Amino acid sequence: MKAANTNRPPSPAALRPLLPSDIARLAAIFRAAIAELTEDDYSVEQQDAWASAADDEAAFGERLAKNLTLVATLDGEAVGFITLKDDRVIDLLYVHPRVAGTGVGSVLCNAAETLAKARGAKALTVDASDTALFFFQHRGYEPQRRNTVPRGDVWLANTTMQKSFEPEKVPPS
Repeated sequence: MKAANTNRPPSPAALRPLLPSDIARLAAIFRAAIAELTEDDYSVEQQDAWASAADDEAAFGERLAKNLTLVATLDGEAVGFITLKDDRVIDLLYVHPRVAGTGVGSVLCNAAETLAKARGAKALTVDASDTALFFFQHRGYEPQRRNTVPRGDVWLANTTMQKSFEPEKVPPS
């Protein structure tokens, strides 16, 4: 995985809901993240097959809109996004390569975890790419099973991971 651009000072990412005008930008972030961040774990053929999920931007936009999608912005520019499906599954989590490693992904994931817990989820599940495996393990997600996913004539590997939410301990009165 390529190192994050460290020329930009870290600044807190702001979060907001998906807007219809975000679709093209989020599709570009999706493609750029796959092309630039996954090259150590996936072949060019696999990356191309994976990134093709955003070729039909209308369908990509529908996928984002049917789930709870949060957009991370820095200085008003969208730099990442996360989708929470059925309050229990992280469907998509992508950040622009220039902000990878700066905490934007953590801000997005923290928000999704907080929302999932607030909506009654006992656990959160994600199908993590090989590139994202360490990120999710570091956050307390545990591997459940290995998967192979077809994308046209190409197969991609990922790992289903789950993070259980412990009930908050109430101090004795």
